[in-house]
Amino acid sequence: MRNVTFKATFKRGLQLKNRIIMAPMTTKMSFFDGVITKDELAYYGLRSGEVGAVITAAANVQEDGKGWEGELGAYDDAFLPGLSKLASTIKTNGTKAILQIFHAGRMTDDSVLRGTQPISASAVAAERPNAQVPREVTVDEILMIIENFKKATERAIKAGFDGVELHGANTYLIQQFFSPHSNRRSDEWGGSLENRYRFIEKLVDEVLETVDQSGEKEFIVGYRFSPEEFEEPGIRFEDTLFLVDQLAEKGLDYLHISLADYTRKSISKAYQAKSMLAYVYEKIAQRVPLIGVGDVRTSKDAAGLLEHADFVAVGRALLIDPHWGQKVLDGQDELIRTTVSTYEREELVLQNGVWGFMENMMPDRLNEEK
Repeated sequence: MRNVTFKATFKRGLQLKNRIIMAPMTTKMSFFDGVITKDELAYYGLRSGEVGAVITAAANVQEDGKGWEGELGAYDDAFLPGLSKLASTIKTNGTKAILQIFHAGRMTDDSVLRGTQPISASAVAAERPNAQVPREVTVDEILMIIENFKKATERAIKAGFDGVELHGANTYLIQQFFSPHSNRRSDEWGGSLENRYRFIEKLVDEVLETVDQSGEKEFIVGYRFSPEEFEEPGIRFEDTLFLVDQLAEKGLDYLHISLADYTRKSISKAYQAKSMLAYVYEKIAQRVPLIGVGDVRTSKDAAGLLEHADFVAVGRALLIDPHWGQKVLDGQDELIRTTVSTYEREELVLQNGVWGFMENMMPDRLNEEK
């Protein structure tokens, strides 16, 4: 079994000093125009230096891809100075910096987009309160979106990042093309499972080619995905096994499954014998490294996850204890901070969207008594 302390080298040559990765988490700390703030740099700086790599919060690749206020921008060269500061901040003491890039698609609204209608694979609203009906993109717009992912990748390289992660999870645009709920197209970009995969395939191919042409031999490309949807119709776990089987042959440096709990089982009756993480790891069959994630709190959790993955991504635990990684590496679980109070927000740089997330998603770990 893998140990979190073991070093790991990706096929392009990039080496991580251990197998702990800070998971991407929305911060809502950037300025309204997408420029990074000092608070955001401090937030990442506090959690870098001990883990093997940090994957940033999502950065949008074009203006109409913005999903929320306070989101990091990567759609223009004007963002390069801030992105460079972010990369150098993360790369303290050998931690590697990975920029997550995305387009929100229909998971936004015209107030965030300053009057512009959201776009998606098809004109189908998301199943959430007050969701707006997006405009279906044209084929030319599809190709332009892919081009903008390539340009964002080029900016990540120029800024000094060690890689990018294509955010194909959490119902955003990349996933929207794969989902039969959001993609009702009748052209080559929709319909059959293979056609709904076409956008992902072309995007991955184009981004990998961009990296190859850059000359940055150790710059890595990963892909994050959600295993299934609850919508009807929606992505089923069988669809995801098809997806990872295809992506495992693409030359990506890693795949990253998005889970709230690494032990979670599928809603499909055909896949109840083990966790979705285990099924995905089995399907990949060591063709590409897999990052697992989902409510990892202790070294025991990390060890359990690594039975079916190559890396362990940690999010919530690092919000509460920025030194969680070092304590686990040193075998000092008893020193891990497990709760946080509002009085510690400033010390831990838990501002804006981060604190809101904690209040909504992990109230059991908030302690109002210091």
